[in-house]
Amino acid sequence: MRELDQLLIRYLDRCWSAADDAERGVFLQLLDCEDDNLWRWFMGLSRPEDKDLDGLVGRIRELPPHG
Repeated sequence: MRELDQLLIRYLDRCWSAADDAERGVFLQLLDCEDDNLWRWFMGLSRPEDKDLDGLVGRIRELPPHG
């Protein structure tokens, strides 16, 4: 989904270089999740059960669209 790609690219552009190994691992775990789950999480319709995934999804959702 194009919208998901934009969110994930926003994270990569703005946060990946400063992320520690643990956060990078969570991001890679996020990439393995089904698109329909990702969509529900990023739209705020549900939340991941894993607390680390939930935290990262929240941080990505808070990234402003520009800048």
